[in-house]
Amino acid sequence: MSSQDEQRPPTELELGAYFALIEVSSLLRHTIEQQLQEVGGLSYVQFQLLATLGDAPTGTRRMTELADGVVYSRSGLTYQVGLLEKAGLVARSPAVDDERGVDVTVTDAGRDVLAAVFPGHIAVLRELFLDPIDSDAIAGLGATLTVIRDHMRRIPPRSARPRNGRHQTS
Repeated sequence: MSSQDEQRPPTELELGAYFALIEVSSLLRHTIEQQLQEVGGLSYVQFQLLATLGDAPTGTRRMTELADGVVYSRSGLTYQVGLLEKAGLVARSPAVDDERGVDVTVTDAGRDVLAAVFPGHIAVLRELFLDPIDSDAIAGLGATLTVIRDHMRRIPPRSARPRNGRHQTS
């Protein structure tokens, strides 16, 4: 991006797209957070962590990998994982391949909570986000957001940067 582009104010079309994205994101996240809290006693970040662990083949990920994936500060992640551990939903252990690292594993109780919240989570997602648009619009939106996400991951915010300033590709 040139310095001239950085100084150019956004067009009305660009601002409209940006503000629509913010509002859609806020409305969707608010409703999802309510559903997660009511059904599973989870915050949005806690759900992200459990879902990420649940998707891992072994149910385990490194703490640094979790922080990079959910774009959350490492100290905030440590706090959230501690809450999940106290609730018996995850377990922490020293990393097998690096004594300085910490692995986090979803427990059976954590999987049970995921199973309890997923149906309502999917229902909210469908009702608010997927049902109003057709599959072509979903494909276009997915492609557009993927390009933007990949661009942002190449220049991540501080909380999403891998340790030692090394950029990882996903």
